[in-house]
Parts: sequence; structure tokens; C-alpha cells
Amino acid sequence: MNRKRQTRPSNPSRRDVLKRAGQAGLALAAAPLALSGCSKSTDTSGGKASKGGGGGGSIKVGILHSLTGTMAISEISLKDAELMAIEEINKAGGVLGKQIDPQIKDPQSKFTDVFPEKAKELLLKDKVAAVFGCWTSVSRQNVLPVFEENNGLLFYPVQYEGNECSKNVVYTGAAPNQQILPAVEWLMSPEGGSKKKFYLLGTDYVFPRTANLIIVKYLESKGLKAVNEKYTGFGFKDYQNIVQDIKKADPDIIFSTINGDSNVNFYNELAAQGITADKVPVCAVSVGEDELRGLDPPKVKGHLAAWNYFQSIDTPENKKFVANFKAKYGADRVTDDPIEAAYYQVYFWKLLVEKAGSTDVDKVREAMKARIEFDAPEGKIWLDPKTQHTAKYFRMGKTRDDKQFEIVHTTAIVEPDPYPQVAFPGWHCDWTKGGVTKGSKVDVS
Repeated sequence: MNRKRQTRPSNPSRRDVLKRAGQAGLALAAAPLALSGCSKSTDTSGGKASKGGGGGGSIKVGILHSLTGTMAISEISLKDAELMAIEEINKAGGVLGKQIDPQIKDPQSKFTDVFPEKAKELLLKDKVAAVFGCWTSVSRQNVLPVFEENNGLLFYPVQYEGNECSKNVVYTGAAPNQQILPAVEWLMSPEGGSKKKFYLLGTDYVFPRTANLIIVKYLESKGLKAVNEKYTGFGFKDYQNIVQDIKKADPDIIFSTINGDSNVNFYNELAAQGITADKVPVCAVSVGEDELRGLDPPKVKGHLAAWNYFQSIDTPENKKFVANFKAKYGADRVTDDPIEAAYYQVYFWKLLVEKAGSTDVDKVREAMKARIEFDAPEGKIWLDPKTQHTAKYFRMGKTRDDKQFEIVHTTAIVEPDPYPQVAFPGWHCDWTKGGVTKGSKVDVS
């Protein structure tokens, strides 16, 4: 199998942009040896960006999500969830007796230039105490140097590929051992249908490529091989040839890491060519309830999604969260996994600041050594002091007629590991003991 085979849109300007975006993201995360995010800061005074945050009766925080462009379909709701949490905290008295003052920036789904530009603006001009932001890994990788160089603190709410452990990031979405690997393990189990013929399809950037590397390595450890692996660009629309190739490859599962509004065209084309969930199910790791709003129920019914949270979780905490979100933004709105993580990460920051008694980044980071817990809509979770990732539950959902998910599998809480050993042997992260232990160089291509 050729891991470099891919399909791209024909629009030259988009192709050039995606090429630069992919190269930038891969350069930063492809090989663990290049992980600048895991070096120690030499700034012990609180950091260049950590002494601001607001004056008088307020503390400034940044919100950095695409409100326009191809990722707006997913990121607008993250902004909404963060604003709802800020409003709740402010009504309850704020943080350290001060109100939170959100500074909202729109990086326009432009990952390589506008994202870092707006991040720098938030840290150096607005003097925010923390930033809640990003969706794609290429956007996170492109803002990471800004946060490291200026000792800022980014809270990142989306599942990702691992192979990173920056002390300037709090990761509130799933690490690969909390979503990618348990999804594959369940699909290969009798409960999941004993799947063996995986077709890997994703958007062409660092998350899908690294996620698929992990899957390939895991399949190899079981004596299996993916039937094919393909990539399309952001905003890709024409999936006719891709679906024809899927039919030719004859998989028993399509593992999708497609991101953004391309999912609408992908599922529509599957249905148009007669691929339904009872024949060849899709297991998606970037399609939640928010993305399902733009899809016809008959075209997605029965397909799978691997997440840590679903709106259909039947607990008092989740029912309250869902009701509050709908009351604020409309009865037609939904919650999903990244929305939930975007919401509770604001509370994580609040608890850390209160533990530290300060918004100073170095003091907040020191407060992470105490295990911060929170009763989130998905259940009781905590922030792992070693990795600055979140301990979370894994759940598999099956799409229903009402564009919600029937939860068909739930695990006990899973502690995070950004370096699954099946793909990154010898690599470990422990910020209570100095940071990252390096293993062998890993090529993601």
C-alpha cells in the first residue's frame, strides 16, 4: 500500500494553500524529534504573555475559532459553548472576583497565516490570560510556536492525533488512545462486527495522516493491512471517484477522518452509489451531531461515530447542559463532543486559576500538578498532570433517524497517552518530571 497516494481538488489556489498547510503541519508534528512544544521555557518571571489578562474588574481571555470558511460548520459552535461557560461563570461571581472578558477572533479557516496572526494579536495586543481555540491540527500546529515563544496558554478542545505534548497547551479533546485505538479495537471485536478490511479515508493534513499511521501500525500488530488509504483536500466536494474506488476495494469498514463540510458531499455520494451502513458502515471520528444537521437522515442512518461524548448521554448533568445550550442558542441547536470539551475547558481554566490564585501562566501550569476534576456532561473527568491531557470515557455511537446517536459501547474512563507505543515506541510525556522522553524517530507521510 502506498501511504502517499492522495486525491486533491482541482482549484490551483486551494491546492497551493493546502500544500503549504500540510507541509507546515507535518513539519511540526511528523517526527517527534521536531517537537519544539516539549522543551522547557527559560522565562521564569511569569512569561511574556502571562502578566496581562485584564485590569480592574475583568480578566481577558481569547477565543480563536473559524467563524467563516470551510471549518465554520464545526468551529462556530465551539465559540458558542465557550461563551456560554463564560457567561455562567460570570453570573456565579467570575474568577478571583473578576469578570471574564472574552476577546473573539475569526481566523477564517486560514490555518497557516491568519491563525498565528490572530493568536499573536490575542497574546501581545489584547494581553489575554488564556486562549480557547482551534479545531484542525494544522491550525494548532501553526499557532503553537506563538504560544511557546510568548509563554501563552492554549486550551484545545478537539480530538487529535497525538505525537505532541506541549507545556503551553491543555488538551481537552481525546488523545489517540482515547478515540482512534479504542474505535479500531471495538470494530475488530465480535461486538463491533469483527471488521478486518479497513478503508482509510481522510482530509489531507496532519491529523488524518497521523491517525492512519497509528491505525496501520495497530493493524500490522494484528497481522492485518488496510485495503487502501486515500486523502482529499479541505473543502473537497466530488467524491464520485473515491466512492467508486471504495466499492472496488471491497472493505468491510470505512474509517473516516474527513473534516469540515466535505462530509456532507461524502455521505451524499455514498448513498447515491448504494453504500449504506448495513453493507459497509462508515466509522467517523470527526462527524458529530453538529455536522449531522446538514445531512439527510436516510443517508447517514446506521453509520458509526467514535467519540467521548454524545448529546444522548442520559445523565442529569448532560440533560442540564443540553437544555441550557438550546435555551441560549435555539431549540434546533445540538451539542456534540468538541462542543462539550470547549465548554468544560473554560471551567478547567477557572479551577486552575483559582488553585493558583493567579492568572499568571507559570503559576497556572504549576497548579496542574494537583489533579483538577470536573463533573462534565460526559461524566467526571480530570486533567492529567503528566501530559496536560484529559482523562475521558470512550463511546461508540450509531446514527439514528433523528440525527442523534444510539450509544452502543462505553468504556471506563481512559487515561490519556499522546504517544501510543504501537506507533511511537519509546516516547513518553511527563511534565511532573521534566517533559518528554524521546524514542525512535517516526515518519508521518
